[in-house]
Amino acid sequence: MSIEPHSQPTGTIHSAPATIVLAGATGALGLLIAHHLRLRGAAVRALVRPGARGKAEAASLQLQGVEVVEVEYDNKAQLTQACTGASCVVSALSGLRAVIVDAQTQLLEAAVAAGVPRFIPSDFSADFTRLPEGANRNFDLRREFHRRLDQAPIQATSILNGMFMELLKGQAPLVQPGIGRIVYWGDADQLLDFTTMVDTAAFTAAAALDPTTPRYLRVAGDVQSIRGLQASVSAATGQPFKLLRVGSLGFLGTMIKLTKTLAPSPTEVFPPWQGMQYLHNMLSGQAKLEALDNARYPDIRYTTVRELLAEKRGL
Repeated sequence: MSIEPHSQPTGTIHSAPATIVLAGATGALGLLIAHHLRLRGAAVRALVRPGARGKAEAASLQLQGVEVVEVEYDNKAQLTQACTGASCVVSALSGLRAVIVDAQTQLLEAAVAAGVPRFIPSDFSADFTRLPEGANRNFDLRREFHRRLDQAPIQATSILNGMFMELLKGQAPLVQPGIGRIVYWGDADQLLDFTTMVDTAAFTAAAALDPTTPRYLRVAGDVQSIRGLQASVSAATGQPFKLLRVGSLGFLGTMIKLTKTLAPSPTEVFPPWQGMQYLHNMLSGQAKLEALDNARYPDIRYTTVRELLAEKRGL
């Protein structure tokens, strides 16, 4: 992904720098969003928990010219003051119900009270709007928050980007370099959406500065089937990969139930069964992104799977 710091992308021309409030700014995605907002000339106000100002992530933000503000999410007056004067509130918060539903609701209410016109929630995922309730715990939490968001007097835009492409380097079990296999369940021709975290952050920064965004924006840096993934990984690594079909989607569903029973880990954001649910959602095609909005911000160049995996000539 390449972007010129002095270019003027769509939605970034302002008589004065737009102020964007960013929650979850010290997380991996949040740090990248802050960086790309600064590249686009925005004034960024990062909300951090009390005591976080002295940490390395906050120091990195301050070095980039980001204003770091400590807030308690259950202090409505404090949170409202932190949102005052912003043209958009962007949430990159990560967690379970206490964060995705409760803290984001507090942030939403503060944004409305402060008169902020736009809100971007922490979705950044495959298209969970197409999934039934119960198909994915983390998606269900986002859907629950959406019911509150859609009733609020604020313009909301969700950004959906498929799977973070970086997960193919180890966390997602699809690519197995040790045995030279692409492991999958179901249909090898099902198309899957991948976007790097960097490209997702660049797109989010552009959207945050674009007052005309619709309710949903869908972006995919690369769209690959399992067979396409096999070809891309083989070309990127110089190692011939073969396909290994482990079983049907029904079999994967049984594995999810068994894993959740044996190792429920209810307080973990991404226990093994949660990652398996995500794979099932993608491999089934139910969460496939349609009508991509990649071209909305033409200055962004998207990284492909082959390019990402070829960076270090391996995984």
